[in-house]
Amino acid sequence: MAGRRPLVAGNWKMNGLRMAVAELDGICQGYDKALHAKADLMVCPPATLILAFADKARGRGVMIGGQDCAPASAGAFTGDISAEMLKDAGASAVIVGHSERRAGHGETDARVRAKAAAAFRAGLMAIICVGETKVERDAGKTLEVVSRQLQGSVPDAAAAANTVIAYEPVWAIGTGVTPTPAQAAEVHSHIRGALSRRFAPEGEGMRILYGGSVKPDNAAALMQAKDVDGALVGGASLKAKDFLAIAKVYSST
Repeated sequence: MAGRRPLVAGNWKMNGLRMAVAELDGICQGYDKALHAKADLMVCPPATLILAFADKARGRGVMIGGQDCAPASAGAFTGDISAEMLKDAGASAVIVGHSERRAGHGETDARVRAKAAAAFRAGLMAIICVGETKVERDAGKTLEVVSRQLQGSVPDAAAAANTVIAYEPVWAIGTGVTPTPAQAAEVHSHIRGALSRRFAPEGEGMRILYGGSVKPDNAAALMQAKDVDGALVGGASLKAKDFLAIAKVYSST
């Protein structure tokens, strides 16, 4: 891990009403000294909950992030949320380029790059997602696809302090199917090499998370694989017990 502090982030996607603040409270309570000493913890709720979650988490160590942002800082963009708005609500990071945005909203690498740049502009950390589909993996194009996404989606201003890469094989997200630790390590190693060549020491310091059907029973094997610096957790992050069980892989090592 070369001195990189692990990060376990929960992507709640389009889930959670106001009562969900109780689940966040449970996560904050479980973020004990042993875990805090070993890893960072983040929850990315729907935009409607960011302000309430940031208030609940204040002073308790758990970071709050957004799930998407617009490239522009303000303007006539009905329904969009700027990075500055997320920052103002209490977020410290934002996910950009998730496969569900790329596939469902037609987001290109260029648009993802613009969103990451907007995050930097607002003082947010960008969690930039990359990953291949099953068709691309079966065709042996995994590393090619990931390389293209990295080159097109990561701004030149990326640095260890403002950028996290999340490798999420599309075929594993929400399917219950996960790559083997060796398969994950192969892609993470490739990503590390690409980042190091492009950004030199900063690239070596950027954290690379694994995401895609991470659960308490497979977290240890995946998160202890080479060049895996944590996890971007989907469904399992909705319950404090499961999310903490995943994160506590680090406090037990």
